[in-house]
Order: sequence, then C-alpha cells, then structure tokens
Amino acid sequence: MEHLIIPDGYASPLTIRETEVAIKEIKDHFERSLAKSLHLTRVSAPLFVTPKSGLNDNLNGVERPVSFGIKEQEDAPAEIVHSLAKWKRYALKHYGFHSGEGLYTDMSAIRRDEDTDNIHSIYVDQWDWEKVISKEERNMETLEYTVRKVFSALKETEDFISRRYNYIEPLLPDDIFFITSQELEELFPECTPKEREYRIAKSKGAVFISQIGKTLASGKPHDGRAPDYDDWELNGDIIVYYPVLDISLELSSMGIRVDEDALRRQLKLAGCEDRAELDFQKALLNCELPYTVGGGIGQSRICMYYLRKAHIGEVQSSLWPEDILTYAREHGIHLL
Repeated sequence: MEHLIIPDGYASPLTIRETEVAIKEIKDHFERSLAKSLHLTRVSAPLFVTPKSGLNDNLNGVERPVSFGIKEQEDAPAEIVHSLAKWKRYALKHYGFHSGEGLYTDMSAIRRDEDTDNIHSIYVDQWDWEKVISKEERNMETLEYTVRKVFSALKETEDFISRRYNYIEPLLPDDIFFITSQELEELFPECTPKEREYRIAKSKGAVFISQIGKTLASGKPHDGRAPDYDDWELNGDIIVYYPVLDISLELSSMGIRVDEDALRRQLKLAGCEDRAELDFQKALLNCELPYTVGGGIGQSRICMYYLRKAHIGEVQSSLWPEDILTYAREHGIHLL
C-alpha cells in the first residue's frame, strides 16, 4: 500500500451523490470562467488519431498509447490520445481562428503506463485549450500574463465553491509565484525535483515553475517534456500545495508552443529528428501553422483539490487494483 496515502482521521463531508453534484458545479463554473478569461470558444475534439499524423502527445517519450485497428480502414492503426497538445494547433488553423482568439475542449485519455496513486489514474480528463498569438508575443511576458489569467479562473472558482460548501476554506493565495526550474534547483540543490516542488509550493501556496524539459546545470531536466509542442524556454507547470495529503499538486501544464527554430533545436537535443517527417511536424517547419500558447488543466485534479478529497478516485471513475479498493474502503475513501 506504499502508493496510497491515508490522511489521519479522513472522512469526506460529502456523500458520493453530493460529490457528483459538486463535481458538476465545479466543472461548469470553471469552464465558463476560463473561457471568459482567455476568450476561448468550445470545440469538439478527437478521442483517437493515427500514428502517422504526428498529432499524439508523446509525453515523456516512453509511454505507450493504447492502439487498435479499424475494420473499415483495413485495420489501419489508431491511437487513443495522450493529450491534444498538437491537435489543438492544427485545429486553430483549420477552424479559422485569428490572433487573440482561442479554443478549448474536453479531453479524455488513457495512460496505460501510469503508476497510480492518490493523484494519478490511468484515466485522464482535462480541459485542453489553445490560443493564437503573434510571433512577437512568443516571450516570457506573454507566458506570465497567460498564467495569471488561468490562475484567476482557478482562484475565482475556489471562491465560488467555498461559498457553496461551508466546510471548504479557500487555500489559494492572491497571486501565483514565478520561478524557473534552474532557480529552483539552485534554491534546493540537494533535493530531487519533486522535493523542490513540494518545498516551494508549501512556502508559496501556488507556484509556476517554468522552463520544464531543458537541461539544468546539474545535467538533468527538472521533468520530461516532448520536444515538439512546448518551447522548453517558455513553458511550465502550475503547482499548488495540498494540505489534505501534504503534497505539491500539479493542476496545469502549459506554455508557448515551439516555432520552427525551437522545434529543430529540441528535436535534435532529444535525439528524435526523425519526427520532422511526420505530417504535423512538417507543417510546423514549413510555417503553415499559427504561433500559439496553450495548455491542459486537470478536471479531476481541480475537483479533488476544491472538494478536499484524499484520492482522485473519489471524483472520477477509473480502474484500481483490488487491494487498493479494499484498503481505501476500510479507511473511509470511497472510490467511484
């Protein structure tokens, strides 16, 4: 049970049915707040894509997508998406979006290689969003401005749900703290990346750690990132401190996306220059897609955070090992 944290004396104030009602309230409110804050239009999105399209998110480069054959297409392979990080950029062009306009969508994914615990599931649900910017806006000022817009939607939603349920005391600070992954390494040189995240999140309440994926002075990146969507100089994660489990909790990964120069550079650094021959990557290198900023925001993660749940399985329906189900039930954690 080393992957299951049981908080002392934990008991959810809400029944399962009450929890389901609260989940809907949170998702509806946050979705509206995010769309208004960033000027986003909701669109439909694919559950699966073809491997040759290059549209699937490669995450850290080692996770295996769930794949299947399609009878009508002579069993041509398709893959369940890991995220829609690349598809959104293609969609912005295809749907005719212009600078300052953006889209968001509900994304469902299966991550079969995930190590499950209190905050990780093989089922991933998030809001994927993307917005067109100009080439001149590809800078840290734009990134920080956008992070604050996302954070304001998170903060506003917490205020709303804390008024609806009186057991919820707001936790988010008034503003989010910014730090680069290199600055964080220098601040806590003896710590692992996860330990650094915990320390800075507990100290600040909410933090945006930028430049994820690039190699640090220690010779290692803070965390892995696929080389062909985020620009490693202009990306990052929104992380909050979560006292229920006494952990740092990532709510969102986002960033300014690669341009043609950053894509060439990062493909070379990652040793996967062969990806330049895939359809999506070729379109980027040929300057056929708009410059964008975008990200993903965990739906179950924010529901878990706002409702002060001990396990992500209390706010989403997934599959868990039988011993985890039994142990959780014995300790008052009722997984959906």
